[in-house]
Amino acid sequence: AGLFKELKELYPDLKLHALGPPEIAHVAKLEGRSHTEVLSALQTAGLDSLPGAGAEILNDRVRRLISKGKCGGKEWLDVMRAAHQLNITTSATMMFGHVETIEERFEHLVWIREVQSEKPAHANGFLAFIPWPFQDDGTLLKRLRGITNTVTGDEYIRMLALSRIMLPNVKNIQASWLTVGKQVAQLCLHAGANDFGSIMIEENVVSAAGAPHRFTAGGIQKAISEAGFEPQLRGQQYNYRDLPEHLEEQIIKY
Repeated sequence: AGLFKELKELYPDLKLHALGPPEIAHVAKLEGRSHTEVLSALQTAGLDSLPGAGAEILNDRVRRLISKGKCGGKEWLDVMRAAHQLNITTSATMMFGHVETIEERFEHLVWIREVQSEKPAHANGFLAFIPWPFQDDGTLLKRLRGITNTVTGDEYIRMLALSRIMLPNVKNIQASWLTVGKQVAQLCLHAGANDFGSIMIEENVVSAAGAPHRFTAGGIQKAISEAGFEPQLRGQQYNYRDLPEHLEEQIIKY
């Protein structure tokens, strides 16, 4: 909380989209406080929104196999419930294509939909859902268990389309260009996605696991236009923003 407060004092316009349910759950255990108490303290210190990090697949059979150190699926959902009650906007993710069954993928979507249906009327709740395929390069799952990413572009597009159908109460579905690349992400815009994500100043997670794709601001706009859509700059809360007259292209170093 002290770090968040200091950041807000130094950069009052900075939007803190930070931590995730596993971190909130861990802090709550360390401090002997409830999820609500931890989130409220962070919100007071400057937390603006909570990313959907660490969702993986929410079924605990899967979580015991791939993410033993993270909170269970129920606790992940409970943290998000608490955030929504405090009117903290969140997002949700699904990392698939490893040890889960098809049924467990759909169970994951149903649980996201149910939590979203419980949010207060004035809250955004899950403002976006981002599905992305398992990236296997250098992972323990691949090295020790021989589990590799077998998700094809076609399967990803179908999974994203089904996410749009099954999550009618989540406004925005994002195509993960970082993990599936430009062409598949472009097709996703015709399959239910309305968000192409953003450029990244630095990315160390899926890039370390083999995701090779990179985009600049100009590249993203061009890809959206090529797919037959009009690029629209947005803010963190999906508010429309005007494009600056001059954009300095990012030098990609990750």
